[in-house]
Amino acid sequence: MHQKADHRVPVLIVGGSLVGLSMSVFLGRLGVRHMLVERHSGTSIHPRGRGNNVRTMELFRVAGVEPDIKAAASLLADNHGILQTPTLVGDAGEWLFRNIDPGGGLARFSPTAWCLCSQNDLEPVLLDSARELGGDLRYFHQMESFEQGADGVTATVFDRNTEERFTVHADYLVAADGPRSPVRRALGIGQSGPGELFANVSVTFRSRALADVVGDRRFICCYLTHPDADGALLPVDNKENWVFHAPWHPERGETLEDFTEERLRDHIRRAVGVDELDVKITGMASWRAAERVADLYSSGRVFLAGDSAHEMSPTGAFGSNTGIQDAHNLAWKLSAVLSGWAGPGLLESYGAERRPVAAATSARASARSVEHSHPGFAPAPGVGGAKRGGILNVVLGYRYPAGAVLGADPYAEVVPDGLALDGRPGSRAPHLWLRRGGLRLSTLDLYERSMVLLTDSPDDAGWYAAARRVAAEDGVALDAYRVGPTPDADLTYDTEGDDWAKAHGTTADGAVLIRPDGFVAWRATSAAADPDTVLREALTSLLTPA
Repeated sequence: MHQKADHRVPVLIVGGSLVGLSMSVFLGRLGVRHMLVERHSGTSIHPRGRGNNVRTMELFRVAGVEPDIKAAASLLADNHGILQTPTLVGDAGEWLFRNIDPGGGLARFSPTAWCLCSQNDLEPVLLDSARELGGDLRYFHQMESFEQGADGVTATVFDRNTEERFTVHADYLVAADGPRSPVRRALGIGQSGPGELFANVSVTFRSRALADVVGDRRFICCYLTHPDADGALLPVDNKENWVFHAPWHPERGETLEDFTEERLRDHIRRAVGVDELDVKITGMASWRAAERVADLYSSGRVFLAGDSAHEMSPTGAFGSNTGIQDAHNLAWKLSAVLSGWAGPGLLESYGAERRPVAAATSARASARSVEHSHPGFAPAPGVGGAKRGGILNVVLGYRYPAGAVLGADPYAEVVPDGLALDGRPGSRAPHLWLRRGGLRLSTLDLYERSMVLLTDSPDDAGWYAAARRVAAEDGVALDAYRVGPTPDADLTYDTEGDDWAKAHGTTADGAVLIRPDGFVAWRATSAAADPDTVLREALTSLLTPA
């Protein structure tokens, strides 16, 4: 059947929003040919999904797009915190938090930070990068159907420009096609979770006078709690362009037709507290918040990523970030399998790792919406009752108790109560600043294209030499680095007193094996009599599971 296909690619991506574009960038970085089809004619025009958390920015840093994203986000670079207030007139209200990183403590854990970049600004950056990396991106194209065979997936695609159809044969299909995912439905994969939480109408508008009312309160978001006109206000440029999320109650019989421009203008004026505020509506889009997770993340050669796999309350921007991290987890595994240095069984770890993260994170997102009294959210009993508290442990400290890891605690909580990036298998590897020649880099910058072994054993009987022999003899994508304070090390410390072994929970005679996505796969706390055999067995278990 695939012999008759008009196009053949290793990976077909369905959906060209944040997650699909991120998948394209990550695959492009790894040299994996792919095609992306998106039914819309271009990238998002609505400013939404703006909070890119520190873990996502780490991935974009390694992928080389962090500088361009920061440039695109420059208008909101000084906005911090969430304000909750009855109106914006006067100085009533309280800050739910003023700064996401008070005191700059995040620098101990990461080489980057949060970035406030709206989806309509972020997607063009990813699009340009994906195309520069060789991605075949086709907008205004819709996948109509697909079928699987033993050697791949054949899809029928409709070109909405020419009204012609063509077929694509791919080894694997990645569905990043949104919460109502036609691919997920075609596969018959169900969903679990509380379901719909609340609905909003998102309004873009212009108002020159509003900046004077806001004053110097540079918030990420402001929850306005007027009893007759609650909602969420978000700045777009801090000057005249804004977004307002107005609660929509379809359960009370409200329809979208009820949200006329006149009603929305009056609602915004009452919420802000200025009766004659200039408000020019420039756009409107409805959305529904939900908490759902797909029961399976794959079926055969088809994988779900992003909203097709999970839906979350928007508070905290967990959904888009979790989706981008889905894409990164899956991209290196697809690359490893397609390149031949891992077996197809590795792909089964995608769902084993990412589904529990989505379930835990979506529960935290709902809890955060309750904690922040998100406008329009009246939780049903039992919804939003997950643990609250810190955010770093959710966005940076999540763990994989099962999957492509060895030695992880299978009973460990996926989202721990605290942040412990100490080199445990299944956790994101620790960040340290190092030097390679005159270049300063983070340990996290080492992880993208291969497995990486860190050690300080230069002798032929140690881990370093074993890694080089195994890579050469077995064809595994494996790099090894000697880390230490002396000039003969491959990587030396940027800061006096640092100790890579202590940071990773091992000794100078031990070793840590880290995956291309920066998660610790395995570690040895001491030397081994036969390091080649031990390392080879670990790699076989990780990369070619039975």
